[in-house]
Amino acid sequence: MPDVISAQHPAGQKPSPARMFSVGLARAFGGAIIFSLPLFMTMEMWHLGSYMERGRLAGLLILMIPVLVGLSHYCGFEPTFEWQDDVVDAFVAYAVAFLAGAVVLSLFGELRSGMPWEEIVGKLALQVVPGSVGALLAEGQLGTRDEHAEEEKERCTYSGALFLMLVGALFLALNVAPTEEMILISYKMSAAQGIALACLSLASMHAFVYAVEFRGQSHIPEGTPHWSLLFRYTIPGYAIALLASLYLLWTFGRVDGTGPMHVAMVTVVLGFPAAIGAAAARLMI
Repeated sequence: MPDVISAQHPAGQKPSPARMFSVGLARAFGGAIIFSLPLFMTMEMWHLGSYMERGRLAGLLILMIPVLVGLSHYCGFEPTFEWQDDVVDAFVAYAVAFLAGAVVLSLFGELRSGMPWEEIVGKLALQVVPGSVGALLAEGQLGTRDEHAEEEKERCTYSGALFLMLVGALFLALNVAPTEEMILISYKMSAAQGIALACLSLASMHAFVYAVEFRGQSHIPEGTPHWSLLFRYTIPGYAIALLASLYLLWTFGRVDGTGPMHVAMVTVVLGFPAAIGAAAARLMI
């Protein structure tokens, strides 16, 4: 199957595995920078890396390992056929994201000689989370996959679709969860506005993926009624988006010492971009 790589070789000859892996790594490095750029240039991320609770940061890094393994299974930066390969690719993605973060933050002057190593590790570890996702998504966005990998993606099951929603929710919510604007917006909103935003999130999520006939729905039988899709995909997907939002807010300490009403409100606020990310994930990945 001709692609960007094989086109560089005579008579359509496929490149060696080493060549394919090196090209995949280059794409992964670019993807880590592209997908992490908003957070590389966000002041709250720099500060959070310095002072956030290390247990929560470690928990986030550990939680991301199975997420990256699953993401590699569907769209890693190289075709994989065994779970062992996906585990390796997940840690390679972490390494690539760590290197990308070190290069960019050093150029920005956020990593300097004489800085305590705990602060350096904290800043880099926080940037590794979005960067590793970007590294694995790089193949789908910057390159092409072989026929087997495309067929594997097209055979995405119901549980696989929900998993990709989780990835999309985490990724997009992560871009805004550390910012003060999430807290400010939640304080300015009334309960009625919060309910309206939740309804808008649900409606946007359903319309964005299902009511409009976007690509990426090959496993959904033709003629499936919208009410069935609403209960099977949109509502579970929104629940996933809210849970992902609550977890990120807790990880970054944004709900510490606040009452249940405010926790619910700020979760709904962050749940709006998380829902869009969950809906868009099955189109991007």
